[in-house]
Amino acid sequence: MVVVFAIIIYCLAASARAFAPHRQHHDHNAARRIRSRSRLASATTTGDDDGDDVVVPEGERGRRRICIIGAGWGGLSAAHALVTSGEGRGSSSSLDVTIVDASARAGGLVRDGYGTIGGMTRGGEAGQHGFWDNYRNIFSLLNDLPTIDAIDDVLTGYAEQGQYSPRGLEAVWPVFRTAGASSSGGPPPPRLPTGLAQALYTRFLNLPPLDRASALPLVLAFLDFDDSVEAWEKYDASSFRDMCTRLGVSRRCYDEAIEPMVLTGLFAPGSECSAAAALGMAYFFVLRTSTSFDVRWCRGNVGEMILDPWVAHLRTLGVNFETSARVRGFEMGSGDNIARVICTREGREAVEEATFTLDSDSVVFAVGGAALNAMVRNSPELSRHSEFRKFTNLRGTGVLATRLYLDSKLDVPYSANACWGFDRGVGMTFFDITTLHDVIENNGQSKVPGSVIEIDYYHAASLLVMSDAAILEKAKRDLDTILGRQSIDARVLDATIVRLPQAVNWYSPGSYANMPDVRSSSILNVYFCGDLVRSRHGSWSQEKAFVTGIEAANSILGRKEGTGIVPLSPDEPHVAVGRTAVRAAKMILGLGDASRAPSFVDFCW
Repeated sequence: MVVVFAIIIYCLAASARAFAPHRQHHDHNAARRIRSRSRLASATTTGDDDGDDVVVPEGERGRRRICIIGAGWGGLSAAHALVTSGEGRGSSSSLDVTIVDASARAGGLVRDGYGTIGGMTRGGEAGQHGFWDNYRNIFSLLNDLPTIDAIDDVLTGYAEQGQYSPRGLEAVWPVFRTAGASSSGGPPPPRLPTGLAQALYTRFLNLPPLDRASALPLVLAFLDFDDSVEAWEKYDASSFRDMCTRLGVSRRCYDEAIEPMVLTGLFAPGSECSAAAALGMAYFFVLRTSTSFDVRWCRGNVGEMILDPWVAHLRTLGVNFETSARVRGFEMGSGDNIARVICTREGREAVEEATFTLDSDSVVFAVGGAALNAMVRNSPELSRHSEFRKFTNLRGTGVLATRLYLDSKLDVPYSANACWGFDRGVGMTFFDITTLHDVIENNGQSKVPGSVIEIDYYHAASLLVMSDAAILEKAKRDLDTILGRQSIDARVLDATIVRLPQAVNWYSPGSYANMPDVRSSSILNVYFCGDLVRSRHGSWSQEKAFVTGIEAANSILGRKEGTGIVPLSPDEPHVAVGRTAVRAAKMILGLGDASRAPSFVDFCW
């Protein structure tokens, strides 16, 4: 019914514009002291993107030397795919893979080891990171890693999630895979189609049905946006907020249901996010299947539980790690390729003494947009290429992660929660770490005196400038507003405050044109991976960084596209029918050429 309604709207609107004028879219080297020909000014390499290397013809040299800049999900994934390929296994490996990262520990944005203000622990993380139902490639890794006994040892089960405002509880997201099941047992009910399941099972406690119904026209936008390059170019030109307004989504529905999702999914308000990015993100996390929004969390810090075992395994496979090392420049070789990556080791008094180079046949950039921007701005070798100069338009947005150690145990209804209405334009989540990390001894006693609560803020530049004391006061005040008297009476024993300026990529309107592809078109031994890299896989966030790491490795090795990658599930039947109908309508209106037909987005602007 929804599909039929959407197609009727499209055809009626398109008929008025069908013949209007159309816009055209149409071994590994020892460290040696050198004098750098170019320096990169303190660009961090802890983002979540990834880079890659070029194929050197067999027999031209013994081992191909691959330098990966950045040890986040993308960089580690690229290294893993390389050394587990046929060419990367065992003592006869033809690959020499080195990962360089500015931090002492691998992990990029998900690294840990941040100490508390009072010195109680060094268990703070750079925010919480969920593992959603469509993280198929990461789940495959966790199932296969020999350094992890079982995936259930590191990830929680599925649980309901809450949504709060200063007024109190606003909504509850169920576990969709079991939604509708009888509490008395019995066979589970038939799984409802995506869209219908989310509409019927999500419990909005205060949002009126008419406001929820105002989001119905978004169905057509989701059907029209098929993740193709053409769809990205059209929908990327406008903000998601503007699109929702023109579609007639009510102000209350947008503010209370849609904006919180964008702020916690894209880390910026919808008025500052590309409509293409918002549609792609929401489809992956919420709508691709009826269970897409089911999420698991790490039973401890991601760094300790997942990344450390992964890094240990990569070391056994021969991957070299140069941590606490910053990339300062590049030396070019024949064919205008990068021949050497120039680095300096952190913590040395004499910079020249700490400088070393990595000879490289291929270079993978696995850093975030802000770090890539800084590298290009400070490198004459990169900035001479127009492809790289466009990366200076990339930017990040800030995250503030706080973890409060309380003196009493709080009764937190839901272990993971999204929030809205506390600070305009700032996203917020809070987590019951005591429950998620199972901070309980065998005798039933807590390992800490009271609850451990994580409160994270996104698009948080206005909060990062506050003092530790002011941040701590604000975080506790917000928690008191949500949980009431029990929180008000609790005292903060210690806290971790982690400031991450420009730490996550910002998908602003028009940013798609500035994003890198997996392989550079101007420096042919350069590759990219991370959640900012353009990919047709359809995934987002950590899963996309992981997938593009494999894509970069495939490109380096000359392997078939998609090798080693678990694809997303196909569109559910009713979605596939709707998209087929939209494409057929475009073929008719475009006189046999769908690219000439007006897109739904054309009717909105």
